[in-house]
Amino acid sequence: MLDHEQVVVRSGRRSRLPVIVAVHSTALGPAAGGLRLWHYPDWRDGLTDALRLSAAMTAKFAVAGLPSGGGKAVVALPEGMVLDPDRRRDVLEDVADTVESLGGTYATGPDVGTGPDDMAVIGTTTRHVFSRPARLGGSGDSSPHTARGTLAALRAVSRRLYGTASLDGRRLAVAGLGRVGTELARLLAAEGAALTVTDVDQDKRKTGHELGADWVAPDEILAAPVDIVVPAALGSCLTRQSVTRLRCDAVVGPANNQLATPDVADLLHRRGVLWVPDYVASAGGVVHAVSVEVHRLSAEEARARVDAIEHTVTDLLTTADAQDLSPAQAATALVRQRLAAADPAGRSAA
Repeated sequence: MLDHEQVVVRSGRRSRLPVIVAVHSTALGPAAGGLRLWHYPDWRDGLTDALRLSAAMTAKFAVAGLPSGGGKAVVALPEGMVLDPDRRRDVLEDVADTVESLGGTYATGPDVGTGPDDMAVIGTTTRHVFSRPARLGGSGDSSPHTARGTLAALRAVSRRLYGTASLDGRRLAVAGLGRVGTELARLLAAEGAALTVTDVDQDKRKTGHELGADWVAPDEILAAPVDIVVPAALGSCLTRQSVTRLRCDAVVGPANNQLATPDVADLLHRRGVLWVPDYVASAGGVVHAVSVEVHRLSAEEARARVDAIEHTVTDLLTTADAQDLSPAQAATALVRQRLAAADPAGRSAA
């Protein structure tokens, strides 16, 4: 927690649930990050999540070269709790009060468990919100832009490994068919990729069938014999044990916090598996939303920032090769360099 500029933990006035906002850094600009509404065994697990995710947001914006810092909001729901519409609105209004109390230091958007309609509710109390519905003047669902940015990262990796950005004929395993995973799988299918997919929700088999994809059990997807594994579900999927089962050339996907522990990045590198840090590959959604609603760029300019992820990944891989680093090490060095340049006093480190 000492790496963070500010951490707020409140019991919501209406919901009586723990509302957590972690501001990791404002060295590059006001912090931004999503609101995660999720179940945890203990509220302190939600705090741990907020701390990790906010630090990842700082890195995400720094690598993308954007004038924003990293933050995250988490509402820690007890295991098994189901929110009815009235209780959900209470939660969202409690979050809005907390965000507004920070006076613009942090703006929130959607994350796991929340969407644009939730941001509309929050937006009735505070203007420090993004990814509101398009009908209300917001940038709407960020999922298509996250998927588009991940596709850009995959093209850069394909060029690095196979000499072409084309994914036609490449075998990819998509782990998770939520909003982002499904959109990305559709883009990959349109590119001509051969897909293997999975999800904990067996009803998603229909989506896989529509895409002409092979279906495997969730615990088998990381070991699928493919060119690239694409994590698109919740984090911590890459453990020391699971990495030993990989039969792919690269792991590139939009899931946040893919590494169970930081040393797994070194293990991937030693095994010759190219891993693009998740905060780089997954940046498209928040880059687009913040560009439109916070930085006030046009839709075309925001889309160009998302597509630029391909160049960002290409540059990272080039730097990593030239300096004999892993992509993770190259990305970390870039984050530190940009934070130090923006804040010579070194108030925050990624």
